[in-house]
Amino acid sequence: MNYSQFLYMMPEVSLMAILIITFIIDFATAQKSTTLTADTHRRSWFNPLVSLMLFAHILINIFPVSQMSAFGGMYLTNPSIGVIKTILAFGTLIVVIQAKEWLSRPDTAFKEGEFYLLIISTLLGMNMMVSANHFLLFFLGLELASVPMACLVAFDKYRHNSAEAGAKFILTATFSSGVMLYGISFVYGAVGTLYFDDVAARLTATPLTIMGMVFFFSGLGFKLSLVPFHFWTADTYQGAPTTVTGYLSVISKGAAAFALCAILMKVFAPMIMYWQYMLFIVIVLSITVANLFAIRQTDLKRFMAFSSISQAGYIVLAIVGNSAMSVTTLSYYVLIYVVANMVVFTIISSIEEHNDGATDIERYNGLYKTNPKLAFLMTLALFSLGGIPPFAGMFSKFFVFMAAVKGADITTTTGALAYGVVFVALINTVISLYYYLLIVKAMYIKNNDNPLPTFKSCTNTKLALAICTAGVVLFGIASIVYDWIYAAALA
Repeated sequence: MNYSQFLYMMPEVSLMAILIITFIIDFATAQKSTTLTADTHRRSWFNPLVSLMLFAHILINIFPVSQMSAFGGMYLTNPSIGVIKTILAFGTLIVVIQAKEWLSRPDTAFKEGEFYLLIISTLLGMNMMVSANHFLLFFLGLELASVPMACLVAFDKYRHNSAEAGAKFILTATFSSGVMLYGISFVYGAVGTLYFDDVAARLTATPLTIMGMVFFFSGLGFKLSLVPFHFWTADTYQGAPTTVTGYLSVISKGAAAFALCAILMKVFAPMIMYWQYMLFIVIVLSITVANLFAIRQTDLKRFMAFSSISQAGYIVLAIVGNSAMSVTTLSYYVLIYVVANMVVFTIISSIEEHNDGATDIERYNGLYKTNPKLAFLMTLALFSLGGIPPFAGMFSKFFVFMAAVKGADITTTTGALAYGVVFVALINTVISLYYYLLIVKAMYIKNNDNPLPTFKSCTNTKLALAICTAGVVLFGIASIVYDWIYAAALA
């Protein structure tokens, strides 16, 4: 065996190193849960150490690499995949930084090491997903990401219905994985190989391959929580710890979107006329249904769950164009979505820790009077999610719309449908502005007889908010970010 192949897998190797170091440190320094109190035995250095290791991981792997393959072509890396892994690692770093306040509680402090091990394991699985050039490696990466994620969802098993959320997540994840594997078996039965390049070369549109593609897409549709595969999302997001909900909504969703984009455009390229029609239907349903349900929510975490379903529709819209711009736009949209959504979830988590776990939207009435800075940052993030200029979310949505219709001929059926879907997405953007502004209205206009108390956020929370807010404001106007992603896509 040629062990030099592992040098091609530097992101995975560095993550494995972080995983092993974190495990050893946690094993050597952990305290029994019975000895922990609110004021003692907190390893205040643990979170900064893990954050620094993740930051070093990003610095090591941020520079683009040439296209290389390993292990008989099952593993593939190139500059575009490197950018994708960097975005996922950046989002994970934000989650780890803002998790410190939650992990400082007496009932979670003794599980701090397990949290880091699980979250790094999921990131490792996602890296394997996006670098897979073989359906077997892709499925193994997917499961490596999904199983630890179920543990994270059930992390607070004695609080906020976390155990119920974990059970729903693992059941839907198991079912979706089974459906996906069923679809892969159909494809294998038709072409006799699982290598992406070989499948694309031998694939033809037959009833067997069409069913295989539909089942495969349905399995990933569960991971992305696209309509009609979204039913688990709201309950899981509400029951999971808020930090985990933020991770699930951006990093997990982003990795699944990257994988879907790569496989549809590469493996199922000969069947583009079939999967484009399928995407048109799913995108319209996801954006419209999620927006309508979001308006009716009274719990902020459930509200953000339906927001994430709608955002997933916009993410998938970029794939419709089937071009290099689609990959660039999808990566850029996920990056902007990471910073904007993590501002919201960081604020929700901080308020939850100082408000006995309440996440009702009514509790945010008059927030600007007691915590004006948090209200202002929340407003900026919601404006970005809604696509209001000049924030980065407006640019990401604009590029998605451009990518969706790039090269589309309006005189053809497919081209006309592409323009129609973009028009529906534009209409739904206005609807999303309405329900995002409902939160802003609650914070600035509505009065509350029992307002949230004034409190100071911890240093880690402030750092996470500063990084993400800077991204919300600057990533749209700093063209170097988009140029970096576009150059990698063309390499």
